[in-house]
Amino acid sequence: MPEGEVALALAELRSALEVGFARIDGQLALLVQRNDQTDKALEGLEQRVSSLETRRWPLATLTVLAAMAGLAVGVFGALLS
Repeated sequence: MPEGEVALALAELRSALEVGFARIDGQLALLVQRNDQTDKALEGLEQRVSSLETRRWPLATLTVLAAMAGLAVGVFGALLS
């Protein structure tokens, strides 16, 4: 194989590698961008869940309120009888 053909083949190989690396670089940049967007969305969801958790009434509190209401109705009913 003459040296000219080897040099041409190497130049084509180098060009193909550069194109491949550029494509991979672009795909990696896109993945990083999507990862950043996912991180932001996850952070927003965590904040929403946290705010919902602080606003909800615990089950124990509802149980106590229901028991007190039942007691009040019972006492009121006993007083009327």
